[in-house]
Amino acid sequence: MLIKVNDIVVMLSGSDKGQKGRVIKVDRTENKVVVENLNKIFKHVKRSQRNPQGGRLSKEAPVDVSKVALVCPQTGKPTRIGVRFLPDGTKERYSKKSGATISVIAPARASHAQKS
Repeated sequence: MLIKVNDIVVMLSGSDKGQKGRVIKVDRTENKVVVENLNKIFKHVKRSQRNPQGGRLSKEAPVDVSKVALVCPQTGKPTRIGVRFLPDGTKERYSKKSGATISVIAPARASHAQKS
């Protein structure tokens, strides 16, 4: 999974289809992400010491990573993500649609550098 925390994503399906949000949490074992202000649910809470009012709490529910797409920083449109090595051996995430660099994953390594 190449989506990380603080990435801007767009929902591809569901009631929030087409809306953009920032990734708050990534669960790699379940292949799910939590997106800020999207896929909201109501959790009914009983009155207690911690929550004396009780009632309905609104919170974001996890959504499957296949239901979101990363927004390209250059074009602002949904895109797939790829991984490539630069000539100096640095590993980076890039937009498949525009080819723009999204972020660096790993620092330069001599074993992945191109030999000239």
